[in-house]
Amino acid sequence: MRDPAELYELSPEGPVIPPGLPLIVGLTGFADAGSAVSQFGDYILESLQTELVAKFDTDELLDYRARRPIVLFEHDHLTEYNPATLRLFLVWDEMHSPFLLLTGFEPDFKWERFVQALIDLIARYQVSLTCWLHAIPMPVPHTRPISVTVSGNQAELIEALSVWKPTTQVPANVVQLLEYRLYQQEAPVVGYALLIPHYLADTEFPTAALTAMDCVSTATGLIFPTDHLREAGREFVTKIDEQVANNEELARLVGALEERHDTYMEGTALRSPLTDEDGELPTADEIAAELEKFLATKRHRDGDPPTA
Repeated sequence: MRDPAELYELSPEGPVIPPGLPLIVGLTGFADAGSAVSQFGDYILESLQTELVAKFDTDELLDYRARRPIVLFEHDHLTEYNPATLRLFLVWDEMHSPFLLLTGFEPDFKWERFVQALIDLIARYQVSLTCWLHAIPMPVPHTRPISVTVSGNQAELIEALSVWKPTTQVPANVVQLLEYRLYQQEAPVVGYALLIPHYLADTEFPTAALTAMDCVSTATGLIFPTDHLREAGREFVTKIDEQVANNEELARLVGALEERHDTYMEGTALRSPLTDEDGELPTADEIAAELEKFLATKRHRDGDPPTA
């Protein structure tokens, strides 16, 4: 095998990366129902402070004919060319806690070299946990919280959150290969498969991205800005509900899915510890307030007077 490091280039002015950070992996390509993963990556890059760590060689890894780049044609000439990218970032969450994010396209070629390159980077930066995301269409209703299937070697997360635990053969994606290799090495890894309503699989479903953030937060303790996604999710669901109310056939479909979902979930319903009784994520201000209360209580117990 050729040197896996040839597949990527470290940023010449890259940041100093402290050891022991979690690595979040969200790649688009084979399965991204509801655009959960692409929305997650875009939202993180748009909302949080980031610094480029490394970029992967698109020419080596992408099948251009299968996923053609977009060009902009203006009147009589081309003015813009937007190739797909695959990049590793250092990111800071809402509480300024750092983490690593790998986002972009899923490689079409050289899976083994690519996975070895990631394993080398994981070792280089002493990654504490690799957490990856994908989303698959399922016959479930949009009127119920999005469920997940959890894989990897984090037993507490699997026990607490994994709703569907099948034994089945499925077409692989490259991050599943990464999880498989990390599992063999007993390196900490967790994968989340979001179960998205099949009739919304081809849409940009904001609640799917919100659930992805919930999953990552549960695994890592990271805190993300979610107010915009929460509002977008409510507006999206309102529009879907209006369509269902005005379509008798669609209403019967959703009703049947609800009945089957509720029957399956009886006695096995699981709820993320980050959500309230209504399934809503707390706001960043609410999280910060609770964190301050916790720190004040801890200081008091340790003998120091609590501060405001």
